[in-house]
Amino acid sequence: MDKNTILGFVLIAAILIGFSVLNRPSEEEIARQKAYNDSITRVQLAQQEVEKQAQIQQSITTENIAESNDSASVEKLLNAHGDFKSSVFGEEEHFILENELVKITLSNKGGKVIAAELKNYLSQDSLPVKLFNQEEADFSFTMALRNNHIVNTSALYFKPVSGITKDEAGNQKITFRLQSDADAFFDFTYTLPANDYMLDFVVSSKDINTIMPLGSNYMIVNWEAKIRQQEKGRQFEERYSTLNYKYVSDDMEKLSESKDDSKKIANKLKWIAFKDQYFSSILIAGKDFSNANLSSKVESKENGYMKSYAAEMTVDFNPNGKEDLAFQFYFGPNKYKTLAAYDKGIPADQKLKLRSLIPLGWGIFGWVNRFAIIPMFNLFSSFIGNFGIIILLMTIVIKVVLFPLTYKSYVSSAKMRVLKPEIDEINARIPADKAAERQKATMELYQKVGVSPFSGCLPTLLQMPILFAMFMFFPSSIELRGESFLWAKDLSSYDAIVSWDTYIPLITPYFGNHISLFTLLMTITTLLSTKLNMANTATPDQPGAGMMKWMMYLMPIMFMFMFNSYASGLSYYYFISTLISVGQTYVIRATVDEKKLLAQLHAKRAANAKKQPVKKKSSFMERLEKMQKEQEKMMRERNKKK
Repeated sequence: MDKNTILGFVLIAAILIGFSVLNRPSEEEIARQKAYNDSITRVQLAQQEVEKQAQIQQSITTENIAESNDSASVEKLLNAHGDFKSSVFGEEEHFILENELVKITLSNKGGKVIAAELKNYLSQDSLPVKLFNQEEADFSFTMALRNNHIVNTSALYFKPVSGITKDEAGNQKITFRLQSDADAFFDFTYTLPANDYMLDFVVSSKDINTIMPLGSNYMIVNWEAKIRQQEKGRQFEERYSTLNYKYVSDDMEKLSESKDDSKKIANKLKWIAFKDQYFSSILIAGKDFSNANLSSKVESKENGYMKSYAAEMTVDFNPNGKEDLAFQFYFGPNKYKTLAAYDKGIPADQKLKLRSLIPLGWGIFGWVNRFAIIPMFNLFSSFIGNFGIIILLMTIVIKVVLFPLTYKSYVSSAKMRVLKPEIDEINARIPADKAAERQKATMELYQKVGVSPFSGCLPTLLQMPILFAMFMFFPSSIELRGESFLWAKDLSSYDAIVSWDTYIPLITPYFGNHISLFTLLMTITTLLSTKLNMANTATPDQPGAGMMKWMMYLMPIMFMFMFNSYASGLSYYYFISTLISVGQTYVIRATVDEKKLLAQLHAKRAANAKKQPVKKKSSFMERLEKMQKEQEKMMRERNKKK
């Protein structure tokens, strides 16, 4: 081994050693990591103990003990709850907090919310929407006590400190107390403001450090619920029912909406939402949640539920009672205006961003909805009560705003159409096997008369963000829910005029068991618009042009399958929009003189021919000619090989 090789190895070793020294964590970082790992271990051990206690309590409950009168089982159950054994038995009572918007039922068993009802929204049976009842949801805290006891608040009986109180502002309040056998206790305080969907929830304590193990500084939050099927179209509602969660310092994410999914999250979360298409139950942390285990399960349609959600996470807890735990529950509609209002006057870094629960589309599509469609919708709905009329007015406004682009697109197509005889002459003069030469001659013609074959595409592309924005807006708008128009009883669901019960393979899974009239009208007008546009467009005499033409007619049929189970408000919008487009096309065609347009193109060609020097080719034309030359070269080489 020579000196250079030895020197190289020495330098590499020095670099590695230096890198490890420089990147070695500090003592503070090591301590923080150790504390984090210890907390993870404690959480895992606590969770294992919770599972053991759950298995014990599955077979030993207050109900079956009362029936069996087994003193040994009673003693076993009491001992399992340590310092809270005096709260194992009791009589369940229900308490109701309500305002003009929501009715919330609480139970002293577990000191928790057991039902939530929205007064201003009706279910399919014309009764107020119920998000869940006592059998469909559960919320509790799990904590470690001294002598290795693990207790869950859901199984314990609280005592109301006082009845429901109401202040001058109309805010209702109740406090439940979980008393230990010593002086230590927990207080669960619920406050429902007047005219609000947000329920404030505060956990305070006294001397809990005397009954918890030394060093305990957290509790486990358990929350689970089954999501009811609230709407008529299950397939569509299932697509919008998701478990969402937002990071403290980042955006919102969600579990899969189409299959069973679960996720373990080490980063801190601000809130977790059990979301349906139009309603949500949201748990918001005063500070944050950590070490979250989230799961979502798709339920079968036979039991009447959409999904089953479960969330298990930890919260920092000071057992000395010096700091309360603050939470908020939102039980309400997924209404953009309502959710956005909770961020008014809040610093940017503290905004909840609950409005992100409403799927308005990503990027430019979401911007169009937030800054154009929603403000316009809110403006019209502030003085018009008929949502069918509101959609009509919105469609007219959008078509008026887009009219310059529509006009430009039509004129571009008209220019191509009046040039078709000259293009046909080029095709007749140049054989079909010289496709590159044909294309070159055609592009030279376009350049001489100042026409771009792609100028008609740009206006159409500029209209696409609005089309997609409306596609996202209508199925997400709870304002349309239950609103009727003409024959449509609910603009948020399909408007079936014909239905059947027979399951038809390859049809029912994609089309459903009904025919929606607005979707049918949309399909008919789209076919009419396609025929009109095809007649106004110069169809190139190229192989495959006929197939492309039939594809244009096939697409509306495909969209009919797609939209048949969508919100009738969306199909109604596309129907009216396409109908107005057809009318605009006839009006523009009546005002555009194609003979005069052709004369203008010839005049422009003559003017361009006189100009000196010759106009420099565009970069696009240069690239196109380069591609044509390469194509001709490849064809010549292929012919030589033959």
